Amino acid sequence: MADKPVALSNAKARRLWLRAQRLDETAPFGDGPQATPAAVAHLGYVQIDTIHVVERSHHQILYTRIPDYRREHLAQAQSADKTVFEYWTHALSYIPTADMRFFARAMKTIDGGRSRSFALVTRGDLQKVLGRIRRNGPLTIRDIDDDVLVEKIHEWASRKPSKRALQLAFFRGILTVSRREGMLKTYELTTRHFGWDRLPKAASESERTGYLLDRALRAQGVVSLDSICHLDAPRKAAMHRLVAARVRRKGLVPVALAGSRHAHWAAPELLDAALDPVDDIVHILNPFDPLVIQRRRLADFFGYAHRFEAYLPKEKRVLGYFAQPVLLGDEIVAVLDLKTDRERQKLLVQKWTWIGKGPRASRKRLIEEALHRFERFQLAR
Repeated sequence: MADKPVALSNAKARRLWLRAQRLDETAPFGDGPQATPAAVAHLGYVQIDTIHVVERSHHQILYTRIPDYRREHLAQAQSADKTVFEYWTHALSYIPTADMRFFARAMKTIDGGRSRSFALVTRGDLQKVLGRIRRNGPLTIRDIDDDVLVEKIHEWASRKPSKRALQLAFFRGILTVSRREGMLKTYELTTRHFGWDRLPKAASESERTGYLLDRALRAQGVVSLDSICHLDAPRKAAMHRLVAARVRRKGLVPVALAGSRHAHWAAPELLDAALDPVDDIVHILNPFDPLVIQRRRLADFFGYAHRFEAYLPKEKRVLGYFAQPVLLGDEIVAVLDLKTDRERQKLLVQKWTWIGKGPRASRKRLIEEALHRFERFQLAR
């Protein structure tokens, strides 16, 4: 990669990332049910998380980009239209069904590479749950009440052998999550759910590497090896070779991001694109939002180092249990520790922390308006 890197200011880098994330306009994917699969397709994945202090991450990530988003839109995409499915990226996520072939190779491994608890799944456990689903149709773990409970092997493990078997069959692609209510998953045979004879043919490793690079370029704009291969370090060598090949073909150009020691790249046409200043749009960002989850990248681009403190003892928290960065225009201007009081039907601001400098009165008014909108979304059921 001998080409001299193009110098890129943090302001331009932020602007390009916001454009790629579609956070620089109010309703980039339109409205109605069709906006949800469009957003998932553009982002590549939407992370699922169990924490429910405010809205669950997948719903909030979609709401952030689709102002009229409704939870039933995601249910329709997953269960009726079947345009998205659940599987593992760097975490459990919603993924476009059209991309399943890029995950089919991982499904061929015995456990998806996820958990040592799967080694404890017996052939009998697996046959039991699969036979029941084949005969009786989709089921949840609550439908199985005849398990002989076993000891946990770690804190988050299940004592139900059937749950381990369901999870193993899910990672192997035999089962898919056909429906989700909160965190309760309904499992169905993957082929029956999608109406297929067999799973899509698995993409080759080189095709998957190309897919991950293209996904990152689409959703991140300016990329680094860390950002492309988030929590997938073994793939970095192959990704570096692919990036080098694209640089030689002039499909990518090296970028020197001010203040960052990491190498970055972007498509040449992206760097030449004319971008207007971002309006005073306010986004309250879930800690698992794609703009926040890679915290080193967030610090490089925005000069803000986010702390996720949910797993810290209370006395060590600075920002709060479930603190959420507030994006106003192209700046992180505040961090809010939020909690939804569902009994009183209120969104509570536990702590408000200002970031950086700037006029606070006008910013506070804009943020409070966004909080009222977010409260209405959360409490609408």
